Amino acid sequence: MDENFPMKFSVEMDEATLKKLMVATGISKKGPAVAKAAREYLRRAMAKEFASMVMEGEFEDYPLTNEQLEQSDR
Repeated sequence: MDENFPMKFSVEMDEATLKKLMVATGISKKGPAVAKAAREYLRRAMAKEFASMVMEGEFEDYPLTNEQLEQSDR
């Protein structure tokens, strides 16, 4: 299946949460607002995972851990 092909499915969500989500995304249509929120959630989760990997020194480009970087700043 093509990743960029839109897929329709049903989601159960209380009205108050949906309204807050629509306000937060700035999108007035339900489906696109939910889709944008899901994409943003995944983007943030991936950024958080990457930051953790960097702070743990898992990349050769970033040889120091977060603690080592903080010590070098002093």
